[in-house]
Amino acid sequence: MTNSLQKPPIWFWIVSAIALLWNSLGVHGYISQAYELSAYTDAYTTDQLEVISTLPSWYTALFAIAVFTGALGCLLLLLRKKAAKFLLIISFVAATIQMVYFLFIADLKGVDFSANEIMSYMIIVFALFLVWFSNHSVKKGWIH
Repeated sequence: MTNSLQKPPIWFWIVSAIALLWNSLGVHGYISQAYELSAYTDAYTTDQLEVISTLPSWYTALFAIAVFTGALGCLLLLLRKKAAKFLLIISFVAATIQMVYFLFIADLKGVDFSANEIMSYMIIVFALFLVWFSNHSVKKGWIH
């Protein structure tokens, strides 16, 4: 492993830009939920909104941590900063705890959230991929 900064391949920039876009959508989702914008309320039924409103505050905090550290981590990838790895690890941990709670622990009061299940798994997988990608980028010397 070398300490000199290596020129990353074009796919590094493509993946990093897509990752920033993905996490920016997460930030939009959080802001829409926090301010109950129509982008959020129109996406759910009244029953679903009621269940979501009863989730614990730490769940919402994890949502904020996951998306804001994820977006900042992706921005730091594009700036080729090693701190991206640390932020993406935090984002992965927060998102995973949040999604596991939602999928397996939360009392959803019999309300159907099946349409959200695939997205929940995708969030975990993509966050894990970003941890791997940032670690790979450090090892390759693309970020420092």
